[in-house]
Amino acid sequence: MHLPTSAVRLMTRGVVAPLLGPRLPLPVRRRLLSATGLGLPLPRGTRRSRTSLGGVPTLRVTAADAIGPQQVLYLHGGGYISGSPASHLALLAGLSRSAGAPVHAPDYRLAPEHPFPAALDDAVAAYRALRAAGHPARRIAVAGDSAGGGLTMSLLLRLRALGEELPGSIGLISPWLDLDLRSPAVQANRDTDAMLDPDWLPLAAEDYRAGSDAPELRPLEADLAGLPPVHVVAGADEVLVGDADAFVDRAKAAGVEVTYRREPGMWHAYLVFAGLLAEADVAVAELGAAFRSDCTPT
Repeated sequence: MHLPTSAVRLMTRGVVAPLLGPRLPLPVRRRLLSATGLGLPLPRGTRRSRTSLGGVPTLRVTAADAIGPQQVLYLHGGGYISGSPASHLALLAGLSRSAGAPVHAPDYRLAPEHPFPAALDDAVAAYRALRAAGHPARRIAVAGDSAGGGLTMSLLLRLRALGEELPGSIGLISPWLDLDLRSPAVQANRDTDAMLDPDWLPLAAEDYRAGSDAPELRPLEADLAGLPPVHVVAGADEVLVGDADAFVDRAKAAGVEVTYRREPGMWHAYLVFAGLLAEADVAVAELGAAFRSDCTPT
């Protein structure tokens, strides 16, 4: 049952947003953020199991009859310092249903305990494990929200640099692609974004980068030519919408097949409220259908 958009916005601002700022100790924020995800409704028949991909603890989420053969590798958001598969459970389940595929969400290592490149190394290991299990690259979709969107792009850049085959489809939800936060939207939308306060983002970026300036950390400066189809979703009211706008423009200029849902009135990573928010369900359904089309054998 969907709630009014205004009610979900209030819940986001009052419950979720404080867990993404520095007011509470980081371990407390992590536990509470995971707990918020566990309270959201899931599609009937959703199954969950704890597995491992390449030595990385992973949550496998499968909606009823979502048997593939396509597979989805999902990298959760949380500013590289928080978030978990549990905090994104409703989104994972909705995406499994719409893509008709199991969704594998690695519980990758977080900063500041494990700065770059730990999360990227875990993402690479998980992707390679799916390949080693017999899934062709063209039948794997890789997606992520916020920091997970940035990590998705880092994974693509790493794989391409190593000469490895790229996945068949990419999803970027409210991606954080510029750790230097240079887009004017960061400040222009600070009062309209119900989830993100931009003041804590530089601290999270510093914890994650730990002084590194590796190319994988600068996807907006990368050569995007030759990427698989990319499907981007962002809220028009969010502080990171400028990153999505810039990426879409650069990807199109490089000849990449791109779709872009820039949803009016929506805040950062609103798709995490799949099952509760009508706008989230529409976007999740569209994204999953794109994965199914890109990755289904012909």
